[in-house]
Amino acid sequence: MKRANQKATRLLMINRLAGSMDASIEARLRGEFAGHRVIYFNPRRDFRKLITPRAQVVVAGGDGTVEYVVRRLVDSKHPLGILPMGSFNNFAHALGLPVDLERAIKVVKEGHARGITLGRVNDKVFLEACAIGLFGEAIVLGDSAKDLHFGDVVKTLRHVIEAKPFEYELSGDIKGDGTAMSLVFSNTSSIGSHLPVSVSNPIDPYLELSADAGHSRSDIVGRALASALLSKHAEEGSERIFRFKRVRVKTRPRVRVYADNRPAGRTPAVVAAEISALKVYLPTHGSRK
Repeated sequence: MKRANQKATRLLMINRLAGSMDASIEARLRGEFAGHRVIYFNPRRDFRKLITPRAQVVVAGGDGTVEYVVRRLVDSKHPLGILPMGSFNNFAHALGLPVDLERAIKVVKEGHARGITLGRVNDKVFLEACAIGLFGEAIVLGDSAKDLHFGDVVKTLRHVIEAKPFEYELSGDIKGDGTAMSLVFSNTSSIGSHLPVSVSNPIDPYLELSADAGHSRSDIVGRALASALLSKHAEEGSERIFRFKRVRVKTRPRVRVYADNRPAGRTPAVVAAEISALKVYLPTHGSRK
């Protein structure tokens, strides 16, 4: 019999509030991962204290839950299994993970654990995108509205309304300058509430800069409508995409920076692609080229 304080070599984290989670699915997961210690998602609890240094971690939840787990394990060698249970599952989609539960379970049990690309800006890790300027404000507004954080909605709405164009200068792998409302450096093809931004995915060893994403308020509205009403990305070939591993961004005036939907200070900023020590179970056909 295991002692109560013995650290687990296998852990299953379940978010009971995830969009497609219910009692029957939870029971199914407990059965499929019977040898795992089961805990519920709680951002105020450091789950790392419960596991051994190389324990297998399986997370069942949406983008927010997955991002929480990845950020805390990013510099570790834990193998991570992802069971997409959210409304959008941007990160899982970008990795080519199935949203069908049976197939997702099969990937965790039979797939290969591989290193993936994550982004970092101002020492903050991001899974989906680093957004500078208006696009970042819009993502935070959407998340605040979705979670009914009225005070945050009002505060962020003011930032969106007051947003103005800024001058920027890029150096490093991309060199250039200009004027923009937003700069979006992406690791996934869609971010936030499934807003399409590029063709990037975390299996590739680089990030992408979309020169067109969020350049105006109307562009952001158009992307939101394309996602919500038409369920599609921008037309193929219509985006100007630049691939990079490290870029330094200067702006005038200084502009707010976001790592996914989290504040990450202001410019200047260095945006970099990093191959994580953490390894994620991927389908056998999703090997890194």
